[in-house]
Amino acid sequence: MENTSNNLSKLVSASLMTTITIILSWITIPLPFTPVPINLATLAVFVSGGLLGKKYGTLSQFVYVLCGAFGLPVFAGFCGGTGVIAGPTGGFIAGYIVCAFVIGLISDRIKASSSENKAAIVMLFLTITLGMILCYAMGMAWFMFTTGSSLKASLLACVIPFISGDIIKIVVSVMIIKKLRKLPQF
Repeated sequence: MENTSNNLSKLVSASLMTTITIILSWITIPLPFTPVPINLATLAVFVSGGLLGKKYGTLSQFVYVLCGAFGLPVFAGFCGGTGVIAGPTGGFIAGYIVCAFVIGLISDRIKASSSENKAAIVMLFLTITLGMILCYAMGMAWFMFTTGSSLKASLLACVIPFISGDIIKIVVSVMIIKKLRKLPQF
């Protein structure tokens, strides 16, 4: 009975993280020089992987992408549909799944050692940074493919303007994960 209750708790947490990703993706700042907006969705992606681990963190982001693929307006700008995923920002959206998986995979191992010591917190910061880099790589590669942009132009449109904000999101996500891991369901 306890295992069923634990699985249900994790499924509810994954659903909650899907919902938080949706809400944070709607908070956007469009940039005039790129179709990639600034949004807060990656904060939810980082927390999903770091808090829920590889299985449920990845599931939360897979459901997010699936909802959007079915046309629900869950993506930035209240958009949805396969056209968004096939468009220039689609690689970033698909990258959310990979990002959550990698963060969750490594975070599960960090959590097993200890989430209270400073080395574990630094490792979590580096793990989330790796997830962000993978999301950037997938997003930028897809952006280059769909727009025909060069590597330099893609870096200027898809990565450079977002680095400082993403560093802030990484720091905030580490603090959130550290706090929430103290709760019994995590």
